[in-house]
Amino acid sequence: MENEQNWLKSCSDSFTFSKINQTKNDFTKWIIALIIVLLPFNVAKSLPSYARQTSMSCTACHTSFPELNSFGRQFKVNGYTLNTASTIVDQGDSLNPRTRLNLLNNLPLSVMVESSFANIAKDVVGQQNNSGQFPQQLSLFFAGQITPHIGSFIQMTYADGSFGLDNADIRYANTVNFGSNSLLYGLTLNNNPTSQDLWNTSPAWRFPYASAATAPSPAKSTLIESLGGQVIGVGAYGLFNNLIFAEFSTYRSAQIGAPNPPDTTNTNVIKGFIPYWRLALQHEWDKNYLELGTYGIASTQFLTGISGPLDKFVDVGVDLQYERALPFGSFTLHSSYTTENEVRDLSAETNYNFQSFKVDVNGYLKNGCGATIGYFNNTGSPDVANFPNGDNKPNSSGFIFQIEYLPWYNTKFAAQYVAYSKFDGSNTNYDGMGRNAVDNNTIYLMAWLCF
Repeated sequence: MENEQNWLKSCSDSFTFSKINQTKNDFTKWIIALIIVLLPFNVAKSLPSYARQTSMSCTACHTSFPELNSFGRQFKVNGYTLNTASTIVDQGDSLNPRTRLNLLNNLPLSVMVESSFANIAKDVVGQQNNSGQFPQQLSLFFAGQITPHIGSFIQMTYADGSFGLDNADIRYANTVNFGSNSLLYGLTLNNNPTSQDLWNTSPAWRFPYASAATAPSPAKSTLIESLGGQVIGVGAYGLFNNLIFAEFSTYRSAQIGAPNPPDTTNTNVIKGFIPYWRLALQHEWDKNYLELGTYGIASTQFLTGISGPLDKFVDVGVDLQYERALPFGSFTLHSSYTTENEVRDLSAETNYNFQSFKVDVNGYLKNGCGATIGYFNNTGSPDVANFPNGDNKPNSSGFIFQIEYLPWYNTKFAAQYVAYSKFDGSNTNYDGMGRNAVDNNTIYLMAWLCF
């Protein structure tokens, strides 16, 4: 980790906020709703476990959490182990001088709370609109150094009336030098492909980082976006000269909330193993940073149980991330494109393809204010079984607008608007019952605290 000090120059304390822009008729309603969301909270001044461990502000690793900057990516790839806090050390004796214990004095624990309010443009039949959630999500983290070369990000979450394991990533990392060249290498144990990824372009960590859990969302997504909490995987990675990153991991079914080992009652059980690969090229110069990469998985799953017809997926993606430090803040662009080929075994093999494109740009100001604009476009081949209406395709597209304010670096208030131009294959009557894409447009207000 001797290179970490060189990354401090890339730390940014820039964040964002602006006022919620509402129509005149709804202005009063949204102000009242915002007050309801924010009322339960007092501003938290304490810092999360990584900040306590490193004695650094949240801005050392984040622009606006959970988005990582260059130093944050370096901290993660090094196994979350950078430490300036006091430790309990056992250095052995004269016969065995090797250090056998180097343990943080305090458990690296953090808590995250999200509370939210959501309004959908048109009521969903049988479902109450204007819904509030307190909490939308409540998470406990064990996140920090375990030993000098092993660290963790383990998230336990309460949401939707249940409590269980969320994203988890345990790493070993070390560095070896070859003359003027260096190789940072490591191992990862995790439960969600891309949760171990370093960039905010991959499914586990890309914008929007939070959204309305009670609002309708497109029925189709790529498999790589849908495996969180359903698998366990191990992998190896390397970062050569802080320039080229490569990882290969393999996953096996480990479904939460379902029988384990899987039996005839399970669905989407993996046959064999899922290979996952990641390759990225990164470069930083002056006040700029650029990453260009690719990723992919290949999975064979049983449609039901642990035998019978199979569903075969191959997902391949490319991504790009650009960052620019500005005198008054920062600018970031994220983009990804994933293509998926699916072969579904029923009475005969049926081929489907699906493409997902996402892009967002954001600007964060040093006073804690900023905004993000995102665009998404999903397209695919006809799938009558899952999309019986419209053109029978899983096509969905639209924009996401978000403004946010961080009065403290571990406290975020945000307002988000999702505007659909197409939903599940059509812009009108997509469900065969008269519901249009714009009926799912959503206003989402959120308070997010980490302490």
